[in-house]
Amino acid sequence: MEWDPAEEADDFAPVWTTGSYSIPESRQSKPRTSNISEQEFSCHCCYDILVSPTTLTCGHNFCRHCLALWWESSHKHECPECREKWEGFPKINILLRDATEKLFREVVERRRAEIQENPKVSRSLLAFQRYGDSLGRPKANQHKGASFFFSGVLTALTCVAVVVLVFHWGSGVLEQHDLLISKPVAHWTPEEVLCWLEDLGLWTEPYRKPFQQENVNGRLLLMLGEEELLKSPFNIENPAHRRAVVAELERIKALGVKPPQNLWEYKTANAGKSMFLLYGLKSSPRLTILYLYLFDYSETFLPFLHTCCPTMAHIDTPVESRYLHTQLEPSWQQWAEFLVKYALFPYELIAEFSWDWLAVHYWTSRFIIVNAMLLSLLEACAAWRLGTTARIRTLPQKMWNHLWKVLSQGFALALLWPFIPQFVCHCLFYWALYFSPIINIDLVVQQLMHPETRAL
Repeated sequence: MEWDPAEEADDFAPVWTTGSYSIPESRQSKPRTSNISEQEFSCHCCYDILVSPTTLTCGHNFCRHCLALWWESSHKHECPECREKWEGFPKINILLRDATEKLFREVVERRRAEIQENPKVSRSLLAFQRYGDSLGRPKANQHKGASFFFSGVLTALTCVAVVVLVFHWGSGVLEQHDLLISKPVAHWTPEEVLCWLEDLGLWTEPYRKPFQQENVNGRLLLMLGEEELLKSPFNIENPAHRRAVVAELERIKALGVKPPQNLWEYKTANAGKSMFLLYGLKSSPRLTILYLYLFDYSETFLPFLHTCCPTMAHIDTPVESRYLHTQLEPSWQQWAEFLVKYALFPYELIAEFSWDWLAVHYWTSRFIIVNAMLLSLLEACAAWRLGTTARIRTLPQKMWNHLWKVLSQGFALALLWPFIPQFVCHCLFYWALYFSPIINIDLVVQQLMHPETRAL
């Protein structure tokens, strides 16, 4: 049998039918769908038909919502199967998507409807997409808007603060008002005794002249008692005034120096402790208040509790005898109010304490109050994310990690404190006091603009 090229060419020749081009029936390839199984198009996370299949750089394919849930829960940019890190942002495999939709249309439509009805999955997909958008956005545009504005303000204030602190540190202005809280009472001059009496309040004005006429110095001041103050020449006949002066005398006798009367004096007398309390109350208020209860009950905790949760008798008490009431044991109503605020709104306690000092620290108290409000918002956002993502079971582990972090940082601060230069301590203190609100404003703006992208 001879080979006829023309006959073979006819086999490959197109067949023209009614103006259209078609392949000969003998050469048409028939789809073999009977050999295709669902397992070949299944996701290795949910083991179901792929929906919006996403291919990673390692070659593995997953449903896009499965990959989004994995990214949100693990905080890792790696394949759930082989653990190889992916590069860039994973995209949907269009060819594979079209194939699965054609072969398993009913299953894909059913699964898509289930995904759209699940708010948790929809939120994860949105967060995953926003994350990809932020990666693809040019860096020049990422810093525009509110974040750029607050970053610029923060930078400018930082430069001004550094210049001011350098000036004060070099000129010694920070130490010129620290005499009474560091100088022993026995060495006080009559002028310093009058300054101490004046710092007690305006109610002491009628009693300053006898102290000046008698030329009372520190040694004589330590010898005074309630009987001497009642008699001539002092003649403090008001019982509340007399008890207040006696109480302050007992304090300076016990301490040997003047007790701090405001924030700056407390910072000078307790430099390390003030730094610890400032950062502790900002990052971990509950643990810090618990520390004050266990180790600084009468000196700090009781005045703090009475200021934040005062009784009606305390509110109506004259200013000169407030100190006497702050040393009394709180009532059960005060304890109940304090424990509720301690558990639910710890930053409100700090704001109420600062509000009581508005007359002494006008702008500083307002900075602290604003910062407490911002920190309350951030804590509320964190609690909301924890509840909506159904990760309450991880709360004990997070609490333990937080406790370990606070303890380790406190221990490191206690070890390194003697070696930290004073200027650095001043910078850290004023940074946490005045600049933290600006940073927290930026964080709150980010939370409110994109709350779903802040994965825990």
